[in-house]
Amino acid sequence: MEDMADAISRIDVIAGFAQAAMEGGYARPRLVLEPTLSIRQGRHPVVEACLPAGAFVPNDLDLGGSEPRFALITGPNMAGKSTVLRQTALICLMTHLGSFVPAQEATIGLVDKIFCRVGAQDNLARGESTFLVEMHETAYILNTATSRSLVVMDEVGRGTGTLDGVSIAWAVSEYLLDRISCRCLFATHYHELTFLRHEGLKNLSMAVLENEGDIVFLKKLKEGPAAGSYGLHVAKLAGIPEAVLEKAKNLQATISTFEKSLSPDDKAPSSAPLPSPPKETGLFSPEEMAISTIMSLDPDRLTPLQALQILARLKSMIDTQGI
Repeated sequence: MEDMADAISRIDVIAGFAQAAMEGGYARPRLVLEPTLSIRQGRHPVVEACLPAGAFVPNDLDLGGSEPRFALITGPNMAGKSTVLRQTALICLMTHLGSFVPAQEATIGLVDKIFCRVGAQDNLARGESTFLVEMHETAYILNTATSRSLVVMDEVGRGTGTLDGVSIAWAVSEYLLDRISCRCLFATHYHELTFLRHEGLKNLSMAVLENEGDIVFLKKLKEGPAAGSYGLHVAKLAGIPEAVLEKAKNLQATISTFEKSLSPDDKAPSSAPLPSPPKETGLFSPEEMAISTIMSLDPDRLTPLQALQILARLKSMIDTQGI
């Protein structure tokens, strides 16, 4: 009886795979030993089924082989980043299950594990915040993934302050690139990460069409980083009051002016060794005074005007004391 139930369940699974493949126009994938991933016209099977026929926008993706193994994906909310991440993981999983996949063509290198750090949730029963849950999941990935794994990470670091979040996301990216060397899709809102330079990394983004102040999400993955976050446009679509949007635009312009005054080297953290400590000429050297001023700051609490004032003070200190 048990053997019969097992046989029937296997037939049921295979029949389900066949029906899904025929109804969805799926293709037979190639499973290879090389650590590569190549998908042509890939689709998300669940999202596609919920949309009118032909409405889903398919995407191509290449990781490993002759292409970088790490894809950093930027773009605004609602642009389709998370869908691309999830459909890639699903296509990889379906290939290993022996199913046809929702794509025109797919070549998937054998993986030992698929890791996904997506979504946002807390664990009230265990007293864990959203950010702590996120860090637990990230730690598990970093401690468990191998070079044969597929890692999918969505918005790492978003559960904390901007400075901490960017720093964590940057460090996690470097660890995945240098220590683990796995195939990875890493979606982020932190545009600062696009300054990360590594031969194993490529920048991708979701295409957006801007027309007379309005935007259209094309849902298409393209080469290069996103031109902007389009957060104000998304806020407008959500119905945020016009007065709030105008105030946000003014603040954005002020912060943008400050950021443009920095060179790419200023924006990107350096991996070079720390310089030797300076020779002291008094109780507190000018360098120590400048560092003390910077260390006492809380970037998340500063207004753009305060940041510019502090920057002017530091520049004056450099000019007068010759740091």
